[in-house]
Amino acid sequence: MEQIMTAPDTSRWKTSLLYPTPDSPALETDLSALEEEAGRFRESLFEKITTMPAQGIVEALVWYDQFRARIARPLCYAHLLFAENSEDETHRALAQRCSELGNRLSQQLLFFDLELMELSDQQVDAVLALPAAAPYAHFLHGLRKFTPYTLKENEERLLTRKDLTGVNAFTKLFDELSSSMRYSMELDGETRDFTGEELLSLSHHPDPDVRFRAQTTFLMKHADAPHALVFNTVFNTMALDHGQEMSLRGYQSAIQPTNIGNELSDDAVEHLMAVTEEHYPLAQRYFAIKATLLGMKRLRNCDMYAPISTTKKEFSFDEARTMVVNAYTDYDPQFGAIVDAFFQEQRVDIYPRPGKSGGAFAMGISPQDPPYLLLNYTGTLRDIATIAHEAGHGLHFVLSQQQNCLNYHAPLPLAETASVFGEMLLTRRMLDDEQDPAVRKELLCGKIEDIIATTFRQTVLTRFEIRLHHERNQGLLSNERICELWLEENRKLYGDTVEMIPAYAWGWSYISHFIHSRFYCYSYTFAELLVLALYQQYRTRGDAFKPGYHALLTAGGSQSPADTARLAGIDIEASGFWKGGYDLLEQLINELESLI
Repeated sequence: MEQIMTAPDTSRWKTSLLYPTPDSPALETDLSALEEEAGRFRESLFEKITTMPAQGIVEALVWYDQFRARIARPLCYAHLLFAENSEDETHRALAQRCSELGNRLSQQLLFFDLELMELSDQQVDAVLALPAAAPYAHFLHGLRKFTPYTLKENEERLLTRKDLTGVNAFTKLFDELSSSMRYSMELDGETRDFTGEELLSLSHHPDPDVRFRAQTTFLMKHADAPHALVFNTVFNTMALDHGQEMSLRGYQSAIQPTNIGNELSDDAVEHLMAVTEEHYPLAQRYFAIKATLLGMKRLRNCDMYAPISTTKKEFSFDEARTMVVNAYTDYDPQFGAIVDAFFQEQRVDIYPRPGKSGGAFAMGISPQDPPYLLLNYTGTLRDIATIAHEAGHGLHFVLSQQQNCLNYHAPLPLAETASVFGEMLLTRRMLDDEQDPAVRKELLCGKIEDIIATTFRQTVLTRFEIRLHHERNQGLLSNERICELWLEENRKLYGDTVEMIPAYAWGWSYISHFIHSRFYCYSYTFAELLVLALYQQYRTRGDAFKPGYHALLTAGGSQSPADTARLAGIDIEASGFWKGGYDLLEQLINELESLI
């Protein structure tokens, strides 16, 4: 009998670039060896770092750096499998095994960070005087900033151990529940089942009733009795755990460790958000314009991303991919080749499906391993911007592979720089190519909405998160109170120009940043305003701008955010810097009004 060959599904990523299969001997060998090697490292150096010669400390740093890269490959591989299908029992078992292994390795290696913190300034100077230590200077300085908030080794190991059944377990519960949820709604005369991403994509539907029902269906599923209880428990537990740990360590606020890790002062972050809040009227001005374009007296928040034309234009993935690759190629052929390689090498998972993680992300593994992109593409104009965004992250990960593993990841305030800049490149190219005024208005609306979403909205999210953690310290929060906090902060942005639909009270419940990376959201605001400044420089200086921007991306996490920005000619500490980004936003709104 003739065998029928089935073509491989190229819309899914090829994780075999890391390991052939979840049960491959290569993966088992790597997983089995890590714990033993970490144990030998601990046994040979425990309680000896502070008495070692500088050369010995450098050699230990080199081993630690290389070992971190070796840990990253199997653990990230497990995460990729879990993200592509959390309902597969093999994937679930491997993810849990790697989570537990990662926790044990953290306990084994914890002593090294703690003993590096105990070095005197003179010892650190002696280490950094050696040429081989140069790549680790920023890591050492950054680590030592946490010295006042660090506990004894046994206490730190206990905190790390309890995370496995504490915050890590609740994070996994949140992810599994979110990816397992299914939604039923009538569309085009037929009742259909949807994933969350498919339903959220209907916020771009031309019919206002569809937009309202889609957002309501999605959010009220979270508010249903069985789900509401779980989300309440997850959010309360995560906030309580964080608050207790902050108290143990002596932090003054829940956001302080994030700010220290970002190398930004509390005052600087507060100033960033305050300047953003001062410009809320600019967003409200746009909301009024959008209502007029839609023929509505007042915008509803479910209409925020509605198309302003009656014709719903969809794009095939091949069209979208070509547009994104061309936008990066126009800026720099090397950038275009790096972005195109993600698709050529099948390092992208493209379409939504049951069991797959929602949203989109880019995963940078290590300086030695290829990064991956996860999308949930549904064909909208905003989905094309998402490809450009995640491709920018991927580009950043590739260029920063010049760094060691300890400096591989850019600090949070710079982590969104390449992604947002990529979106700007895409928008500018599409505007330059488009002659139809109606389409140009659509593109301008999309860019303005992106800026609002990544500055104003992220500040709303950060303010909500701060209040959530503060009030949880006073006692258990009901879902009603969490919803009140959410609506109060959103109301400051929307004012009287936007009506929040009833279901929007639950808009907090699905935002994974609150669970995965506390107080991450203001990094979007930082990055967006930084990128607007960078893009203005690019438009002014042309090719002369490019070397500095390239240096910023290749720097990874080897310098502070301020020093890294200076590589591209940006002074984030300059008076009025943050306001400059909103000046550009106002220019875009003026340009839109001129087309109307």
